[in-house]
Amino acid sequence: MGATTTSESMGGFKDARLYRQEALSARSYGRALLAEAMADERIVCLGADLSQPTETYLFRDQIPERFFMMGIQEANMVGAAAGMARVGDIAFAHSFCVFVTRRVYDQVAMQAAYPKLNVKLAGFIPGLTTPLGVSHQAIDDIALMRALPNMAVIEPSGPEQVAAAVRASLDYDGPVYLRMQVAQGRPDESAPLSPLDLGRGLILREGADAAILACGMMVGEAMSAAETLAAHGISVTVANMASLKPFDSDLAVRLARSHPVLVTAENHSVVGGLGSATAEALALAGAAPRFGMIGVQDVFAEGATTAFLMQRYGLTADHIVQKLRALRTS
Repeated sequence: MGATTTSESMGGFKDARLYRQEALSARSYGRALLAEAMADERIVCLGADLSQPTETYLFRDQIPERFFMMGIQEANMVGAAAGMARVGDIAFAHSFCVFVTRRVYDQVAMQAAYPKLNVKLAGFIPGLTTPLGVSHQAIDDIALMRALPNMAVIEPSGPEQVAAAVRASLDYDGPVYLRMQVAQGRPDESAPLSPLDLGRGLILREGADAAILACGMMVGEAMSAAETLAAHGISVTVANMASLKPFDSDLAVRLARSHPVLVTAENHSVVGGLGSATAEALALAGAAPRFGMIGVQDVFAEGATTAFLMQRYGLTADHIVQKLRALRTS
């Protein structure tokens, strides 16, 4: 397609600006993507038979001429997205996290990452947020995408950061992996919107006794853990590390040097994800706090509710509290 903007077809610069404002204030992925696409004709949307859980039915219904349903053939979807990007489009390709990463890894590597094309891979149901068992649980997707040169990796903390995540992916001239949660009910419209700058972490809470670096749904668990610890006289810094690649090594090292204890929290394997990225940064800088990782401990899970799985595999606020207390006394 290769179009540039919607300044003519969408009623001029004023309308494009209004759509952009709507995009930046959206609290759902589908609305943010649709508003961005209304402001920029280069954006195209590809799906793999999952329009409802990926929220792309909004795009399909409003801009059908730029919506492409590929069916259950994710490898071909990535190839088509790469071809569209080569002629000037910004292609958003959608599926579940595990299907748009592990299942089509070679296509992602050779057709999107290697040529550094403007392909944005939006994956849903990260980690243990599915009852469908091992085949659908993406516990290695961050590790896979982090390993690819040119690939940026983003995981927003929740509805308050979704719009900023979509905008950050558009600001990056190259492939991006967006790790998204499926919307659960209506978002809290009173919660303040959160920014997201690629390569920068975001301090949400300041403390002196320990620091928690978290991403995705674990940001909320980290904040809850900090509240519990504060009630017992332990002050905790919490940082939202939504930009997993490029990673804010400077912030991680600074927190490691200013806090005696540092813990990472992620809905992902402790191998290759946020914990690994943090450990790499600390080792290279020679920073040595008492360090721990909250995440899936290099095992496969099973099919069950998210609440059950988080408890079973140690991904709750209580587990963060226990880990911090143990490190403080070790």
